Amino acid sequence: MSNTALLERPTADARPARHLRAVTSPVETAAPAPAAAPEAPARHLPAGTTPRGFALYVGFDEAKVAASGVSLGTIVEALRRTLSELAPTAETYATVALAPVAAGGRDVDVVRLALHEPSAVARTKQEESAEEDRAPGGVVVDISRKRVLIDGESAAFTFKEFELLQYLVLREGRTIERAELVSSLWQGSTDDEAPGERTIDVHVRRLRAKLGRYEDIVRTVRGIGYRFDRHADVSIRYGHGTPSPDRF
Repeated sequence: MSNTALLERPTADARPARHLRAVTSPVETAAPAPAAAPEAPARHLPAGTTPRGFALYVGFDEAKVAASGVSLGTIVEALRRTLSELAPTAETYATVALAPVAAGGRDVDVVRLALHEPSAVARTKQEESAEEDRAPGGVVVDISRKRVLIDGESAAFTFKEFELLQYLVLREGRTIERAELVSSLWQGSTDDEAPGERTIDVHVRRLRAKLGRYEDIVRTVRGIGYRFDRHADVSIRYGHGTPSPDRF
């Protein structure tokens, strides 16, 4: 017997038609619960604080990227355009990090230190404190104070001798040609004041004489120039950077 007949002629023991209609109708099932959104990573924030923005530290050699037609201002404006699209109400403020000429280390670390980023400054202070607590020995090239300590004693380096050592140390692992040393360390000097490439050898010999038993930290690369490689006897202390002007 068809379902339609049952609906038209119910028997005495037949169930109510509405029940049969429900049976013959498609069974509705509850919609699946929406998947729970992934939990945001836990933020380790001090009690009573909330994020209000962020700082993005960008480190690069402006002279090098200029060859590609890019400048610091170009990058800043591009970032601002992106922010205006993603967060139209966001406020922006840009400043530039300054560091001593020929400052070594990774560009982004130099930037963080120059802009006085708290964790970078704290780490530098810890490193300097650990070095000062260390038993005297070896060579300390103190970039921040423009001095050299040899076995705990201050060495009588001239300004140019210190600049020469600093230039090599901050470019560790790279062979520096004599011509580069002359053009970089005697920049702006007249022809009479600037030494010839061979005169650099005389400056290096004087430098090595003052380094004493550590003279081999300045290596000669025959026919090319000089190089400083990572050396267990040498510690380098960096300065805390220079206050940065507002340029954008």
